Amino acid sequence: MKKSDNIFAVGRRKASIARVRLIKGKGENLVNDRPVGKYFPGASAEVSFLSPFKLTETLGKFYATIRVRGGGLSGQLAATIHGLARALILADSEKFRPILKKEGFLTRDARVKERRKFGLAQKARAKKQSPKR
Repeated sequence: MKKSDNIFAVGRRKASIARVRLIKGKGENLVNDRPVGKYFPGASAEVSFLSPFKLTETLGKFYATIRVRGGGLSGQLAATIHGLARALILADSEKFRPILKKEGFLTRDARVKERRKFGLAQKARAKKQSPKR
């Protein structure tokens, strides 16, 4: 394996950061040194993970090793998909960018949990109940 076969990209979502290394050839997709099915349990998670590869028709041509940290499982999965899409663009921008952009995989989802404000109840926007009389 030559050094040029590796493509590096970063994906983010909420508090999760995924560092993706995309490698040409056939191999097993690993997330934090574990197979994807073991790290992200459930059939829908595996379908979501493979969606950038299926859209660009590169399912057997690339495999990925991913380091992901922070946040919960859904945020980590979204960060991983974002990183995979960015890595595929670096592989072949002209061919893959329009496809992935149309599906929304290149947009960094900036929604995060709103902070709690002082003087309010337990949640970010919850108001304290006012006395009735």
